[in-house]
Amino acid sequence: MANITRIDPFDDLFHGFFVRPVDFSNNPAQPPAIKMDVKEDGDHYLIHAELPGVRKEDIHVVVEGNHVSITAEVKQEKEVREGERVLRSERYFGKVSRSFQLEQDIDDVKAAAKFNDGVLELTLPKRTSSPSKRLAID
Repeated sequence: MANITRIDPFDDLFHGFFVRPVDFSNNPAQPPAIKMDVKEDGDHYLIHAELPGVRKEDIHVVVEGNHVSITAEVKQEKEVREGERVLRSERYFGKVSRSFQLEQDIDDVKAAAKFNDGVLELTLPKRTSSPSKRLAID
């Protein structure tokens, strides 16, 4: 018995036009997550976090033990011309944050951060454990 498949000739004609229709509702977009790469290189961790559209002054990094928090604020610049109507806005404006834990505590005194071309680079040295000390008993 042969399988019968119905083919609509208009499928190919309109396929490219309506694959992803535009949503004209006013539902706010979900805030994007901060995308990161975390690498371990011997005595330190190297983190690259994507923060496009963020100014250096609007980024805050907090290191406590082995816990790292990155917070950034993307500010909207109003650019609406007279007679112009916005049909869709996919750019997110507001606060984004991400927290994570690493295997070892971070030496926050030696930690360094750079921001260039929308990428935050954190160099987080591991805290070296002090060798055990034998206590003298009086």
